[in-house]
This record gives sequence, structure tokens and C-alpha cells, in this order.
Amino acid sequence: MTNNKNSAGFHSASVGTGCILAIESSCDETSASVCKDGVILSNFIANQKVHEQYGGVVPELASRAHMQNIVPVVDVAVKQAGIALADLDAISYTHAPGLIGSLLVGSQFARSLALALNKPLIAVHHMQAHVLANLIGERKPQFPFLCLTVSGGHTQIVLAHSPLHLEIIGETLDDAAGEAFDKSAKMLGLPYPGGPLIDKYAKEGNPKAFHFAEPQIEGLNFSFSGLKTSVLYFLQKATRENPDFVQANLADICASIQQRIVHILLAKLKKAALQTGITRLSIAGGVSANSGLRQAFTEMGQQQGWETFIPEFQYCTDNAAMIAITGYYKFLAGDFTPLSESASARSTWH
Repeated sequence: MTNNKNSAGFHSASVGTGCILAIESSCDETSASVCKDGVILSNFIANQKVHEQYGGVVPELASRAHMQNIVPVVDVAVKQAGIALADLDAISYTHAPGLIGSLLVGSQFARSLALALNKPLIAVHHMQAHVLANLIGERKPQFPFLCLTVSGGHTQIVLAHSPLHLEIIGETLDDAAGEAFDKSAKMLGLPYPGGPLIDKYAKEGNPKAFHFAEPQIEGLNFSFSGLKTSVLYFLQKATRENPDFVQANLADICASIQQRIVHILLAKLKKAALQTGITRLSIAGGVSANSGLRQAFTEMGQQQGWETFIPEFQYCTDNAAMIAITGYYKFLAGDFTPLSESASARSTWH
């Protein structure tokens, strides 16, 4: 094994096993994962229930919980993987974007561990990692492929040329699809997190019961602010006429909202596929766990004769396995991070 000094100041193997410990702490889940030779050996997640009573994530409480959780979470992930810390080739962590207090807990821990073990440090962008979650497991798309990445804070269409060459070709101009789900749920009086509850009730409703506005945005970009306004005005008018309207029609309302969001998302993805000629399509991000989106996406692929790929459910929401697989490819490329690198709440990539 030949050792080379990289720009981050570490001696590391130019060709190694690629045993990566990953840490994800961008929001309210503390997660750790171990990846070896591109295979996920463990993926442990500690959720934070404290935020439910506040109707959303409280940043200060999130960072405190990360500090309590990170050591035991990493310990579990390492033990489940059946390795020792000395077996690691690098430490990867979520660098951006996210809640700055949460990010700092994960990044400082990763940097301290890398320094103590004299291992390379690998910073990973959260949204790039969502795309590469599609590379986990035996069935994975060949490059190039398109990825619709949808989460609470982001909605993007990404053209993946290679693991480390990802190009955003469409994105939201205002609100994200996940926000549209959560804000609509809040208007309906559903508890936090509301997006999964809309999915739950939508299964029992008629998606054509009510009509909500669809924004007319040129190109491959998205907009969801108008849809949220449409839902708000609809509910205000309906409840003035019948105070029990929401309770009596909850399933149909949820199904109609979900159908509109899914249609907006897939219409743009289909447009991107036709424009680029790429017929390998994937979805990723927290909203890709939505059963309505998964089903409609699969059906669209079957109708068009396109290959479709969806990560396992556990790799759709925030998790360290996607940080680990991204860290693995960056390790192979020798793309390491200086210890002086700091986390960023709003870092973007293009």
C-alpha cells in the first residue's frame, strides 16, 4: 500500500479498502453509518421526539440532542458494522446545508475523531448525498441518470454525470415540495410532522375531489408558493361555509393536495427526460418516501419504457448511509477536507 500526502495534510492510501465512518446531523436526526468497499455495513439513526410538541424543529433543542446522541450513535454504528475504529480509512460528515448548531455538533465530532485517529476528513454536501443514495445496494442506475431530489428544504432535478459530477438543471424558485406538504398539513390541523400524515390519509381519499392551482413556470424549475396559497384560500372559503368541512373531507383533501404536488414534480421530471434524452430516472430525498410519489413515479417509468430507481425507504429520509456512500466515492478520488473547514448552513452547489 502506497501512502501519499493529500492537500488536507493527512497521509492516506491512494488505493485502500475504503472503510468510511459517516456522520449526519444536519437537522433533527443523529445518524452514523459505516461503508466498506461501497457496501453499507451499518446505518443507525436516533430520532428526536422533543420537537413534536412545538410543531416544528427547534434548533437549540436539536443541537442539544445531537450532543447527547452522537457518541452512543457512532458507537452502535461501529459495533453493528463489526469493525474497530482503527480499521477506518476516513471520516465523512455532513458539511452543509442544515441547522448550523446541528451541523457543528457533527462536524466538530468528525474533525476531532479524524485528528485523534490521524485519518482523512471528508466533507459531504447533504443534497449531493441524497442523489448518491441511489448507488446504495445491488440495483443502481448507470451514469448518466436524472434524479428528482425532493425534501423539506429543496426541490431539484439533478443530472448525474458521475458520482462526483452532479449538475442541477432545475430547482424551486421559492418553496420546496416538502414544505408544501408540511404547510398544507398544518393548515389542516394535522400534528408535526404533517407530510407523512397527508400521505397516510391520501390513501383513503379521492385525488380528483378538489382542484388546486398548478403554477406555470417555464423550463425545468419549480414553484410551490402559489399552490400553498391556493390551498389556504380554498380552506378558508370552505370552512366559512361549513366549519366541519376539513374533518368531513380530510381524506379527499389530502389526496387532492398530494396528487397536485406529485403531478407538478413528475411533469417537470418527464420534461427533463425528454429534453436530455436520458431514460434512467431516480428520486431521492425525504419526500421520495411518499407512497403516492413512489407509485406515480414507477407508473410513469412503465408507461414511458424508462428505467426507474428509488432508494430503500431508510435511505430516503436523512441518514448517514448516504453520507457514507458519498464519502466512499470522494475517498476513491482523494477528495479530502482540511481540518480548518467549517460547516455551512446555506452552502449551495452547482
